[in-house]
Amino acid sequence: MKIIVTGGAGFIGSALVRHLVGEGHVVQSIDLLTYAGNLASVKLVENKSNYSFLQADIRDAAAMKQAVSTFQPDRIMHLAAESHVDRSITGAADFISTNVVGTFTLLEAARAYWSGLDSHGKDSFRFLHVSTDEVYGSLGGELGSDELFREDTPYDPSSPYSASKAASDHLAKAWHRTYGMPIVVSNCSNNYGPYHFPEKLIPLTILNALAGRELPVYGKGENIRDWLYVEDHARALDLIAAKGRLGETYNVGGRNERRNIDVVRRICTVLDELVPVEQPREELIRFVTDRPGHDARYAIDATKLENELGWRALENFDTGIEKTVKWYLENDWWWRPLQGTYDGERLGLVAVGAKS
Repeated sequence: MKIIVTGGAGFIGSALVRHLVGEGHVVQSIDLLTYAGNLASVKLVENKSNYSFLQADIRDAAAMKQAVSTFQPDRIMHLAAESHVDRSITGAADFISTNVVGTFTLLEAARAYWSGLDSHGKDSFRFLHVSTDEVYGSLGGELGSDELFREDTPYDPSSPYSASKAASDHLAKAWHRTYGMPIVVSNCSNNYGPYHFPEKLIPLTILNALAGRELPVYGKGENIRDWLYVEDHARALDLIAAKGRLGETYNVGGRNERRNIDVVRRICTVLDELVPVEQPREELIRFVTDRPGHDARYAIDATKLENELGWRALENFDTGIEKTVKWYLENDWWWRPLQGTYDGERLGLVAVGAKS
C-alpha cells in the first residue's frame, strides 16, 4: 500500500512511519521540519527502498496538490500539527494557520486527487485525520472514575491548541459528509515514548532529572492524564485507517491514568534505580504556577476501538515508562543536539489581563 504520512518527522508521525515501513508499505513522509520535526527520528528507516521524504508545508496548496498527485497514495494519514499547549498560549497564530488552514488545504488536495480516481480507487482510498482528546475539554471525577471521554462526548476545548484541533476535526467530518470523501478521525490520549521532543512533561522530566536540574510541576501536580505508549498508538492508527468505518471517530487510549506528580515521581524512581545518585531525584521536584486554562483530567474510553477493531495496548504505564527512560539513557545522540533548540525553559506564561 502507498501511504502519505504528514508530520512524519514528528513524535507520533515518526513512530507511525517506522511502523508502516516495517510492515512493508511504501511510505512518503511529508514534514516542514519545524523545531519539533527531526529526521533523526526516522534514521532507522531512512535508507529503506520503501521510504521517501518530502520537506513541504501542508499550508502550501500547490505543494500539497503536486505531492498527492505525484505519489498517488492509497491512504493519507494526517498528523502534521502544532501540538504544544504552552506554545499555543503565547503564539496561537501558528496553531490556527497550521492546524486549521493546513488541514483544509490538505483536505482539498486529497479531494482533488480522490475525485479523479476510478470507482475502485475511490472505494479503496482512505484519509485518516489524527487528533487529540484535548478537544473534549476537561473531565470531572477522581483518578479511575468511570467518567471518560467517548466518541460522542461534546467538544469543549480549553486552549488555543485544542480549539485549533477541534476545528480541524470538524473540517474532516464535514468533508466526509459534504463531499463523500472516505475519512476517518481518531482522538488519542497523551503519548509518550522514544523520540519525544523534550518540551513535554515526560522527556523534559527525564532529561532534567538526569542533569540534576529542578523538576517543575504545574500547580500541585494533581492534573490527571491517560498515558499511551507511542508505538501502541502507531499500531492503532494503522488499524483504524485500514478497517475503521468511514465517517466515524475512534478514541485511542492506554487505560493508564496517572496524576502528573505521580508520573514525575515514577520517572525519578526508575532513574534512581538505573543511574543511582546520592540524593533521591524526587527532591528536585518544585511546584510552579499552574498553566492558564489547565484541564483537570483527561481519560479515554477505548472500548469502540477495542471491540470493533480488536486493538489492545501492549504496554502499561510501568513497562512503557521504563522502556522510555532506558531509551533516553541509551540515545543521547538524538536528544543532545535538541538542547540548543529548547533548554527546558518555562513556556506558556502570560501576564494577567494580557490580550495576546
